Amino acid sequence: MKNQKDENNRESTQSKKSKWEMPDTYVILFFVLLAGFVATFIVPSGTFERETVDGVERVIPDTYQQTEGETLGILDIFNAIQTGMIESADIIFLVLFAGGMFEIIERSGALRGVINRAVRLTRNNEFWLIAVVSTIFALVGAIGAVANAVMAFVVVGVVIARALKLDPIVAAAITFGANFVGFSVGFINPYTVGIAQGIADLPLFSGMVLRIIVFVVILSVTIWYIWRYAKKILADPSQSLMGVYEDSNEENELDAPFTTRHKLLLTFVVLCLGFFVYGSIQLGWTINHMSAFFIFISLGAGIIAGMHYNTLAGHFLTGTSNLVYGALVVGVARSVIVILEDGAIIDTIVYALSVPLENLAPVLSAIGMFVSNGILNFLVNSGSGQAMIAMPLLTPLADMVGVTRQVAVQAYQFGDGLTNLIFPTSGILMASLAVAKVPYMKWLKWVFPLFLIWLGIAIVTLVIGVMINWGPF
Repeated sequence: MKNQKDENNRESTQSKKSKWEMPDTYVILFFVLLAGFVATFIVPSGTFERETVDGVERVIPDTYQQTEGETLGILDIFNAIQTGMIESADIIFLVLFAGGMFEIIERSGALRGVINRAVRLTRNNEFWLIAVVSTIFALVGAIGAVANAVMAFVVVGVVIARALKLDPIVAAAITFGANFVGFSVGFINPYTVGIAQGIADLPLFSGMVLRIIVFVVILSVTIWYIWRYAKKILADPSQSLMGVYEDSNEENELDAPFTTRHKLLLTFVVLCLGFFVYGSIQLGWTINHMSAFFIFISLGAGIIAGMHYNTLAGHFLTGTSNLVYGALVVGVARSVIVILEDGAIIDTIVYALSVPLENLAPVLSAIGMFVSNGILNFLVNSGSGQAMIAMPLLTPLADMVGVTRQVAVQAYQFGDGLTNLIFPTSGILMASLAVAKVPYMKWLKWVFPLFLIWLGIAIVTLVIGVMINWGPF
């Protein structure tokens, strides 16, 4: 009788365990939003004075003061979600339009054709395909071309991972992960290094040599880490953390032709994206211009593919609907910042992070700047936005503690870039994972060791910067 009771208890326990499921991305973000709401009642409200110089709003150091903040109500939690959607509308529509564009390109057969050609050429040597794709995404991240839009290109990683019979984690890693290799160093990124160096009164894109060296080191480590995982899956699919893609028609698809029309279509797409990179750097184009380009590319690709206009419209709408889940994640992530802004506690948190750095030795101060900016990125995960908040504080602080301004710029940049791999408040991360269908906790388990390696490289870089008195050039 007792044995029967014990057996029933074990079955009941196992049943309860089997019913537990990993929280959905939206559930995780909602709990983060609730935590932010609670923080508004605990953290004092405060603000820095600000000034606008050359159209850029800057925090004025030593002007922080506590203020009377607004008391928020339960309804403000849900208002923050709507406001977050509105404030993130440019990124949301970018994701949707990108989904429509890729659906048209995919339906044309061009994307599948070129990837299958690459897969056949690298048969039994898949390392080079992973390395080349990762390097491309790292380079475009380094110039700031598609950092905010990388979630739209995760579809490319999905197609590659499916063709190689890998898993969704690899799909996200060779696109989103590799992109933030470049973004975290960003030797010619106008939105991070460019703005930060302007605020710090440094020559634009100075210090590039060391940044390129660090870029090569981090990229090499990242490719090794991705390939190490991919190689295990290729040898034994059960080594995947979430199961490999299954494609019953893979052999037929690998025999799909790569026609002249496909080549023309992809050439058109590459030229358009290349022109956008030029426009973003030279003409000051924004994410809205990229959304417009995606519509233009969709029309041009459909025409080159010979699609009927109704078919083209249908494919475009299908592509947008496929990415609704990932697109709306961006707005929910933004709502966390909205609730902290409504409670007027962001400046208080920034002030609290900056005060301890004044009493540290130069090397420790540099590392402290990095850590502080990493924490700040949980709240303000816009690279340019964080530069405008942090650099006016870090610039005079660097002068006081004996750290060069170039080191301060890189401390900000590492703090802004590296933590995008793990912080769930990053709309770009959560949207990219949603596109690849990777649960956040699965991604965190896979990427955290790589994140620690990146942290080590970042700290070594900052120590070297302090020791060599890293200056403008």
